[in-house]
Amino acid sequence: MEYHVKINAFEGPLDLLLHLINRLEIDIYDIPVAQITEQYMYYIHAMKELELDVASEYLVMAATLLSIKSKMLLPKQEEELFEDDYMTEPEEDPRDELMQRLIEYRKYKEAADDLKAREEDRSLVYTKPPSDLSEFSSDIQPDKLPLNVSVYDMLGAFQKLLRRKKLQKPLTTRITRQEIPIEKRMDEIVKELKEFPGKRNFYDLFPYASKDYLVVTFLAVLELMKKNLIQIEQENNFSDLFVTGSEPQHDR
Repeated sequence: MEYHVKINAFEGPLDLLLHLINRLEIDIYDIPVAQITEQYMYYIHAMKELELDVASEYLVMAATLLSIKSKMLLPKQEEELFEDDYMTEPEEDPRDELMQRLIEYRKYKEAADDLKAREEDRSLVYTKPPSDLSEFSSDIQPDKLPLNVSVYDMLGAFQKLLRRKKLQKPLTTRITRQEIPIEKRMDEIVKELKEFPGKRNFYDLFPYASKDYLVVTFLAVLELMKKNLIQIEQENNFSDLFVTGSEPQHDR
């Protein structure tokens, strides 16, 4: 079974690294290479489990992180000081080049976000009387708004799901293969959300431990998100994701 999908939310390996640094609350000027490499590889493995075509730039960054990690593990050379040595140059930190690239990328990303926010603010300016929008008001309090869920959050949740299913895997299994169309799984998820309205835990959508079933279900969830047929919410960083159904948008 092969399914190739292109996700526009992926903006490159630097974007993924910056996402991990923000999520883990890491100081960008003192990056723990071992920790960030481990988390980065989790996402790469999750992409491969989903049979996505991992761009070469992601693999190059993985090799770069592993190279930096290996250099950090090497013992530092202690040079003998002589009387005629007035000063010695400090040993170069192997993380410096990556740190500078991340800082530069963050500047451009923040500038792009600022321009996008200004564009959204400007798009809200109209030369017409205010309309009655009371019917669209939400019951959610301003301080209780859920966090925005990105594709990286979805991949992280899928990686946790794979680890959970692996731990719950029985000692003896019977291997069976059954092709599951993604469209059929999408219909099943929509039907399930309609029969049981309200928030559903993301992990409840994966009752079976079959790898094919897990991958097809995850891709079906991504497609439903893309079509705005479901919504994914997260109350706090690293907390569970919750899925709710939404009405399809029809052209009037």
